[in-house]
Amino acid sequence: MYPSISADDYRVLGDPATGFSDEDFFQFCQRNPDLRIERTANHEIIIMPPAGFESSSASASSVGLLFVWFLKSRLGRVLESSVGYTLPDGAVLSPDASWVSPERLATVTPEQLQKFPSLCPDFIIEVKSPSDRIPTLQAKMEQWLNNGVRLGFLLDTETETAYVYRPNHRVEIVQGFENELSGEPVLSGFRLDLREIKA
Repeated sequence: MYPSISADDYRVLGDPATGFSDEDFFQFCQRNPDLRIERTANHEIIIMPPAGFESSSASASSVGLLFVWFLKSRLGRVLESSVGYTLPDGAVLSPDASWVSPERLATVTPEQLQKFPSLCPDFIIEVKSPSDRIPTLQAKMEQWLNNGVRLGFLLDTETETAYVYRPNHRVEIVQGFENELSGEPVLSGFRLDLREIKA
């Protein structure tokens, strides 16, 4: 019922993909655990190729630095890229790193947290992979904001450029990975040291 697919197929359109229920999509992902899969608001299924070494390292560093902050605050939950969030627009997206506040966690049941909960994280980090295009990622960041993200960082390790997204603000562009990005006021006391991402 839930097909396995080749890693060479980067996008699955139409039936049966667009006919998948949320449960169908979850089971489809479970049957293809080696693939990173997202779903658009139109229920198109996107299969993403593996990340490059540098972008994967940057993603791991982002999660690690966020988790160090969490160990001090003990607020909410920190998640890595294998999570799937079902957003209000119907998309299911998986950021490279994310944080969900206690207030938002309280809106879903423990049973929902076992799958792809109807939940938008408060904070996300997306890291550009070699196969990604910046305009596509910028549109994705706007989609995150439109669905309720309160703060988002987009990191391009190739050009050492960071983009900071906040609702109702112009995108802030930070050039150079010798800088830090502030998590205020969403993550009190959190600063992402881009030198650690570059290392």
